[in-house]
Amino acid sequence: MTAGPSALAAAVRNEALDLRTLAERLAREAGALQREKYETRIEIRTKSASIDLVTEVDHACEALIVAGLHEARPDDAILAEEGRGEDRDDARWRWIIDPIDGTTNYAHGYPRFCVSIGVEYEGERAVGVVYDPLLDEMFIAVRGEGASLNGRRLHVTQESKLANALVATGFAYDVRRSAQDNINHFIAFVKHARAIRRDGSAALDLCYVAAGRFDAYWELKLRPWDVAAGLLMVDEAGGRTSDLSGGPPQRSGFECVATNGPLHDQVLAILHT
Repeated sequence: MTAGPSALAAAVRNEALDLRTLAERLAREAGALQREKYETRIEIRTKSASIDLVTEVDHACEALIVAGLHEARPDDAILAEEGRGEDRDDARWRWIIDPIDGTTNYAHGYPRFCVSIGVEYEGERAVGVVYDPLLDEMFIAVRGEGASLNGRRLHVTQESKLANALVATGFAYDVRRSAQDNINHFIAFVKHARAIRRDGSAALDLCYVAAGRFDAYWELKLRPWDVAAGLLMVDEAGGRTSDLSGGPPQRSGFECVATNGPLHDQVLAILHT
C-alpha cells in the first residue's frame, strides 16, 4: 500500500482546513436543495448524448456553490461542470465542482448521487469533499491529514485476492458509439472478481474504495470534476491511485484506477489483457 500525499506546508495547511470547512458548508447547502427537489417534477435536458443528462437542480446547485465561492474566495479559480465560475492558470487555489455527480440517477429517482468539491493548491489536490445528501454521509479529505466519513477515519481494505474483491466501474456517455466502451474490461472483471457494481457516480465509487466498501475501481473517459475529490480520498485512506499504465492519475481525470493497494497490480494486469 502506498503512502498518501505528503502534508501541506503549515501555512497552506491552515488555509486548506478553512477551505475544507467552506466546502463542507456549501456541499451541505447544495445537498439540502437536492433532497428538497428529489423525486419531484423537474426540468431535464440532454447534453453531449441522449444519455448525458442535466437538470435544473444541477444548475441551481452549481449556482449556489459558485456564488458562495465568489463571496468567500473571489481570487480563486473555479472549474464547474455546468460552466459557471472562471478557471484560470494564475490562481493558487482552484475549485473543481460537480454539483450532482450521478445526474442520471437523480433524474430517475435512483438514490445514488452526491455533491463533489475538490480543491487544488498550485496544481496539487489539497482538499476533497463529497456529500451524499440522502444518506447524510460527508466524506472529507485534506492532503496529509487523512480521510473521514462523518468524523470517522477511513481506511481501505487489506484484501489481496481479486477473486474476493468487490469492484466498481462505469461507462462513458459515448458508450453507444465508441469502440473504447469499457465493456471488454467489464467482462474480464466479471470472470475474475467476486462481483462488480456499476452505480453511476464516480465520486461515490472512489469514496467507497476509501471507506473499504469497494476494494477497487476503474473507469475511462472521466472529467476533472468526477475525480478531483475522490482521488484524494483514496490516497488519504491509504489506497493507491493511477492511470491505466500505473502512472500518476491525470489531472484531467481521463482514466482512473483506484484500489486498496494490494490489488492494484492485479487490476492493472486485467486491464491490459
